[in-house]
Amino acid sequence: MECLFCKIVDGSIPSKKVFETENVLAFEDIDPQAPFHVIVIPKTHIASAAEINRQNSAVMSEIFEVIAKIAEENQLQDGFRVVNNCGVDGGQTVEHIHFHLMGRRRFGWPAG
Repeated sequence: MECLFCKIVDGSIPSKKVFETENVLAFEDIDPQAPFHVIVIPKTHIASAAEINRQNSAVMSEIFEVIAKIAEENQLQDGFRVVNNCGVDGGQTVEHIHFHLMGRRRFGWPAG
């Protein structure tokens, strides 16, 4: 498979792991947009939020449980942002559903 995040999951592309379960992987973003910025993905390939269904929705729930745990472990109690881009017009650049967990700075609403 040519998916960048699938290659990170299988270890053929290295990453700085932050947290891992049987179904979910979190790793440091290579182009951080905040002092704390990790990517959280399912280990199974799901292209985007448009493909969430009854068969794969349990892993989406687990992703948000992992996000809460990472936020707690990294003292993000003042707040954090979770971002998911879906599709080309939504700004998705890797066709594997992923969530940006960012913190340790104040965020505003995007202008554009």
